[in-house]
Amino acid sequence: MIEKYSFGQNIETDAVVNKMTSLPCDQFSLGKLKSCWPFEWEYELEKDAVVFGLGENMRGMNKRGFSYTSFCSDVPNQDESTHSMYGAHNFLIVFSRIKTFGLFFDTASEITFDIDWTKSGVMNVSTKDTGLDLYAIYADDGRKESLLDNITRQFRNLVGQSYIPPKWAFGFQQSRWGYKTEEDIREVAKRHREDSLPLDMICLDIDYMEDYKDFTVDEKKFPDLKKLSTDLKKDGIRLVPIIDAGVKVQKGYDVYEEGIAKGYFCKKEDGSVFTAGVWPGASHFTDFCKKDASDWFGQKYKLLTDMGIEGFWNDMNEPAMFYSSESLKNAFDKIKEYSGKDLDINSFFDFKDSSCSTFNRRDDYERFYHEVTDSSGKTKKIRHDKIHNIYGSFMTRAAALGLKKACPQKRFLLYSRASCIGSHRYGGIWTGDNKSLWCDLLQEIKMLPGLNMAGFLYSGADIGGFGCDTSRDLLLRWLALGCFTPLMRNHCALGGRRQEAYGFEKVEDFKSIMDLRYALVPYIYSEFVKAALTGGMYIKPLAFEWPEDERAINCEDQLLVGEGIMIAPVYTQNARGRYVYLPEDMTMVTWCGGKFEQTLLAKGDHFINVPVEKVVFFVRSKKLVPLCKPSSCTEKLDTKNFAFAGNGTCYELYDDDGLSLDIDLGKGIRTLTP
Repeated sequence: MIEKYSFGQNIETDAVVNKMTSLPCDQFSLGKLKSCWPFEWEYELEKDAVVFGLGENMRGMNKRGFSYTSFCSDVPNQDESTHSMYGAHNFLIVFSRIKTFGLFFDTASEITFDIDWTKSGVMNVSTKDTGLDLYAIYADDGRKESLLDNITRQFRNLVGQSYIPPKWAFGFQQSRWGYKTEEDIREVAKRHREDSLPLDMICLDIDYMEDYKDFTVDEKKFPDLKKLSTDLKKDGIRLVPIIDAGVKVQKGYDVYEEGIAKGYFCKKEDGSVFTAGVWPGASHFTDFCKKDASDWFGQKYKLLTDMGIEGFWNDMNEPAMFYSSESLKNAFDKIKEYSGKDLDINSFFDFKDSSCSTFNRRDDYERFYHEVTDSSGKTKKIRHDKIHNIYGSFMTRAAALGLKKACPQKRFLLYSRASCIGSHRYGGIWTGDNKSLWCDLLQEIKMLPGLNMAGFLYSGADIGGFGCDTSRDLLLRWLALGCFTPLMRNHCALGGRRQEAYGFEKVEDFKSIMDLRYALVPYIYSEFVKAALTGGMYIKPLAFEWPEDERAINCEDQLLVGEGIMIAPVYTQNARGRYVYLPEDMTMVTWCGGKFEQTLLAKGDHFINVPVEKVVFFVRSKKLVPLCKPSSCTEKLDTKNFAFAGNGTCYELYDDDGLSLDIDLGKGIRTLTP
């Protein structure tokens, strides 16, 4: 059962597909409504209450004990103190013995969730600016699943089906900011094949562009991108280029000239085009709230699909800004003001903040506007900061619709950095600029269930870490988790340690783990599609299956993957294994060198030995997991012959051609038996 309440004048976020009529606000009976507008609401949490959700955020699966603000932010130095991440995923479930319910706060505006942080035992939610549609979700009577699963499914039905990429998108992606030439790309492909490391995709970062301009190719570095794409595809490898939000200001650059001529870029209050610096220098930003501008930008992807490109990653679309014209001028003025002065503790930090903090400033987000058309057809200007959270989401939608128009009969790979609920229907996400730190590996484990709750099933982190320098054991442990995440990409920053698997000693250890991924692709694809089509979760916390088990409810470092698998990744340096809690009898599967062994373990606590070259996972009681023979790429997988892990009698495998839009559980299921 879902109830809708509206507060203030909301802006269409494109999040909800099943429209509902709002009830009077005074009928909202949960907690205490402190103010209708600006909206502020409080709820006293039961002592045992767990708060699941909020998608991409730091801290634990249980969100109690911190304050989270949905304001899509470029955070290259994310840590436990980070309040805002790249996404705005405003769905949560309060789960307790007394009352369990879900809440979705549909707003384009900044919103803060203070959960047992400022005031003990109290959740306070507040927003401002553009209005809010609040959906309260209660478990259906007669449900066959847990309260948590039922509420999540209702929410997902409200916001629509999750994006399903082509099957090859479940293969391994190798990426690095710093693959500067065609020769670099061919070398990556060559080394993977020479060392028998499976590979389906190589990502192109900003280096492939001409002067970092969207929808261009530097022909000196990549003289024939179409031929490169064709050559690699013959070996089962696809190119996945980056597209950034900022369009370079440069006369003669056709995208810039068209955008200016047709008025597609965001403007300041005085009507002049807003300018900010990103990778290419001075840049403009497409107003994705304007349908014609959004359609125009989306159709530009065809310039690259005509070269054989079938996948993209959208970046810098919070939007990230290094500076604006105004903030840069203020910084230089401050430097002049303090030049030659004796800087004390106060003046130095004022100087530092002014001169070194032009990066992603809030006041820059207040300098430009969008043209928003309401349901009556009226258009009005709205300042960007008031609807900031939908910008990256609308860019993803523009790309998805443009790709659908360019090639209407097939699926494309598309994932983004910035997002809000709604864009889960158009593409996946990766979790941004993490670091080569063990705590960041653990953070991914905790973040994945919330992303799945919000509908972002196709998700994952930069394996090995984007920033800093990875180590051999960290990369192996991260790959062991990445085996199970739909988006499996090794990506790192320019200037850091190279982290391609073939660059480390004993490459066979890396091959072993990557081979497991390919052995699992049929299962992963099957479980992913089932979850997408039914509103389920591909990855979820143990509490969703064992809601009466206190140990399961409070377990924050183990995950359920599909219907049959539980994983307990190792995430500490030099660990030879770890303790694992089994809520039921399970089969422990140990994979190494293309072979696996099985051991039946009883419900309870176990210490599991896990050397870095091995992967251990668990198959639930009376479940069966199919494993196919690994191959160099997804296209070469044999999906007719399987080995099986677990003690179940059969497995319902969903499969299709992996490319067409005809995705139907009624047609694609076949029963596998040992």
